[in-house]
Amino acid sequence: MTGTLFSFGHGYSARALSRELAPQGWRIIGTTRDDSQVEAIRSAGAEPLIWPGADPDLDGVTHLLISTAPKADGDPVLAALRDQITARAGQFQWVGYLSTTAVYGDHQGGWVDETTPPAPTAERGRWRVRAEEQWAEIPGLPLHIFRLAGIYGPGRGPFSKLKRGGLRRIIKPGQVFSRIHVDDIAQVLAASMQQPNPGAIYNVCDDEPVPPQDVIGYAAELQGLPLPPAVAFDEADMTPMARSFYNENKRVRNDRIKSELSVTLRYPNYRVGLEALHRQSTLAAPPEGA
Repeated sequence: MTGTLFSFGHGYSARALSRELAPQGWRIIGTTRDDSQVEAIRSAGAEPLIWPGADPDLDGVTHLLISTAPKADGDPVLAALRDQITARAGQFQWVGYLSTTAVYGDHQGGWVDETTPPAPTAERGRWRVRAEEQWAEIPGLPLHIFRLAGIYGPGRGPFSKLKRGGLRRIIKPGQVFSRIHVDDIAQVLAASMQQPNPGAIYNVCDDEPVPPQDVIGYAAELQGLPLPPAVAFDEADMTPMARSFYNENKRVRNDRIKSELSVTLRYPNYRVGLEALHRQSTLAAPPEGA
C-alpha cells in the first residue's frame, strides 16, 4: 500500500517515518516553521513546506500525521484548519496524532495501559489531553492516537551529553521512566497505516521501564567513560521543566501494539537500543588522524 502522507510538524519522529515510507513509493509532504529544517526534511524523503503560511493543499492526501505541539488553547493545526479538515474527514484513510504518556499523570510507579483514564498532573499533559479531545471531536475522521514515551535515537540520547561532560545521575528512589527508540515509533506508525482501526489508542514504549540513572550508567560503560556522579533529586539543580518529569512515576504497558499491530520491537529495552547507537557512532567516526 502507498499513498500521500501530509505531516504537520515534520520533526524527529515524523522524519523517521518518512525514511521508512519513501522507499516504498509514498509521497510525503512535511511542514516546518523553521527554514533550517528544510534540508533535513528533504533528506528524509519528504517535500518540505513552510507552515504556518499559505493554507496547505490537501487535495489527494490519503493520510495525515500530526505531531505539532499543542498550546494552552489546544492544537494549532485545528486552530488554523479545523473547517477544512472536517470537510475532508471522509477523504482520509488514516489520521495519526502523536501524543504523550504524560497524559496518564502520576501512578507512583504502577502500571498503566490504554484503558487507564488520563489524569495529567503537568501542564504539557493537560494540553495533550485537550488536543486529543479536539481531534476526536471531528465526525468521521479515522483518528489513531499514539502516546509516546521518552524518545531517543540517532543524535538524541546520552552519548553526546556524556562526551561534553557535566552529566549527572539524578537519583530519586523508586523513580522509573518508559522510553522508545525513534525507529520503533516509525514501525508502529507504519503498521497502523497498513491496518487502520479508527478510534484506537496505542502506547508506544519499549518493554522495560527503568530508573534514568541506569540508562546513563550503561551509556557511560559502553563508551568507556567514568560513571557520572550521583546527585539526590532533592539536591539537584534542575530547570522547572526537567523537575516536572520526576513528578510523574509510572510504568507503561505496550501490549496493544504487539497484539493488534503485530509489532516486534527492534529495540525492546534501553540496552539493545544504546548498543545499536554506540555501534552506529563507532562506524560513523572518522579514522584516527583523518
